[in-house]
Amino acid sequence: MKFTILIPLLTFFILAFDPIEPIKSIPERPNIILIFADDMAYGDLGSYGAIGWKTPHLDQLAADGVKFTQFYVPHAVCTASRAAILTGTYANRLELFGALDHTANHGLNPEETTIAETLKSSGYKTGMIGKWHLGHHPEFLPTRQGFDSFFGLPYSNDMWPNHPESKNYYPPLPLIAGEETIAYLEDQQELTSWYTYKSLEFIEKNQDKPFFLYLAHSMPHVPLFVSDKFRGQSEQGAYGDVMMEIDWSVGQIREKLEDLGLTENTLIIFTSDNGPWLSYGGHAGLQAGLKEGKGTSWEGGIRVPAIFTWPGKIPADKVQDQVAMTIDILPTLAKLTNSKLPDLKIDGSDIWPLILGEKSELKPYFAYYNQNELQAVIYGKWKLVFPHVYRTIPSGTEIRNDGIPVKYGYIRLETAQLFDLSKDKGETTDVATHNPEILDMLNGFADQARADMGDKLRGMEGIGNRKAGRIN
Repeated sequence: MKFTILIPLLTFFILAFDPIEPIKSIPERPNIILIFADDMAYGDLGSYGAIGWKTPHLDQLAADGVKFTQFYVPHAVCTASRAAILTGTYANRLELFGALDHTANHGLNPEETTIAETLKSSGYKTGMIGKWHLGHHPEFLPTRQGFDSFFGLPYSNDMWPNHPESKNYYPPLPLIAGEETIAYLEDQQELTSWYTYKSLEFIEKNQDKPFFLYLAHSMPHVPLFVSDKFRGQSEQGAYGDVMMEIDWSVGQIREKLEDLGLTENTLIIFTSDNGPWLSYGGHAGLQAGLKEGKGTSWEGGIRVPAIFTWPGKIPADKVQDQVAMTIDILPTLAKLTNSKLPDLKIDGSDIWPLILGEKSELKPYFAYYNQNELQAVIYGKWKLVFPHVYRTIPSGTEIRNDGIPVKYGYIRLETAQLFDLSKDKGETTDVATHNPEILDMLNGFADQARADMGDKLRGMEGIGNRKAGRIN
C-alpha cells in the first residue's frame, strides 16, 4: 500500500487488539449496523442472482432475515443518495445534488438531523467508517453530524489524480480520522480491509453500550481495488474480486458479533447507494434485467438490494415485495429505539411492519436525478416516468474491461410512460392508455410533490425546500 504519511501511527487500526470479554447481559436497545455499498447493482448478490462470483456471507444475511425485491434510492448519484439515507429526506429538498468534489463550498446543513444524531439523543455511541461525501470541509464532516468518530474518505475514491478522464484535476486523495487528514492514498488495495478492521474495533470498543455503526464502503465504485487475499479469486475478474471482499467484510462483522454475544441484539441493514456505473463495462455490476444504471431514474439506477437481519426479531428467510426506500430507514430506527424524530420535515415512513414481512399501506415514492428534476413516481407495482433526457450506452458500443469508461449517449423521452413493474421490471411496455385511472392518480401524486419540492423539468419552485450548509 502506497501513501504519504502525515501521522506515523496510521497503522494503529490494523494491529491486533486484545480480546475483550463478551458482555454478560443484552442491552435493552438494539445495536444497529448500516452497511452502504457504492454503485453495487441490484443483481450483485448471490441471493439476487449474481453469477461470476460468490457472496456466501451476504446470502446468509438474507437467509437470516428479510430481503426486499423492490427497494429504492431516490437519487441515482452519490451525494444525494447519502443525504437521503442519513436524513430520511429527499436530497433535493436539502439543496444537495449530484456528487460533491474538492471544489464544493457546501455540504449537508448542520441544522439537518442525521440517523446518528437521532440515535445519539437516545444514548447510542455512533461511528462512521468509509465514504462520507456530504461536504469535505470540517464544518460538514461526520463528527459535526452526530458521529463520535470517523475514519474514511471525504468523497468518492475516483476523485484523485489518477482519474482516467480527468488526469490531475483532483488533488491527492485524503484519508481522514476524526477531522484530521492522516494520509494521502496512492493506491487503495487495502481500503476495504481497513474499513473492516476499523469496524471490528468500533464494535469491540462499544460492546457494552448500544451503538450505531455506519459503514459506507468505497467499493465497488471505480477505480476497483482489492487486497491480495481476494485478487483473482472470482470468475468475473476485478469486479467479482471486489464483491467477494465486501462479502468477506460482512462475514467478519457477523463473526465479531457472534464472538461478543451481540448477534441477537444487533440489527444489520445492507443496501447500496445506486445501481451500476455502466460506462465502465466489466468494472460495473449486474443489472439483473433492469433498465439502465447509475445516473438515471430507470429501475437499473434506483432499485437496489436491501437486506434487514436481526435474529429472533426479524423472521428468517422472508422476501418482501412491497415498495420501500432508503428515506424510510431513519424513521424506522427512530420508532424502533423510541428516539425523537427530527424537528424539520422528513419524507420517510416507519417500515418496521414491512421488515417483519407483513403488508402495509402503499405510499408514493419519487425519483429525482440531479438539479431537482422529478423524473418518476412509484406507487406499488406502478411507475410513471416523465419526459426527460437520460444517459445510455449507445447501441454497438464495445464494452471495456480495463477501468476506462466509454462515452454515454443521450436520449430524450418525449412522452410520459406508465409501467407495471410486477410484469415488466425492464420497463419495456407503456401501459398508460390501458390504465387511465392509475395514470391520473400518479400524476396527482407528482403534482403534490412538485408543489412541495419543485421540479426543474416544469420550471417549478417548491415551497418546502431548505438550504444546504455553506462556507464563506
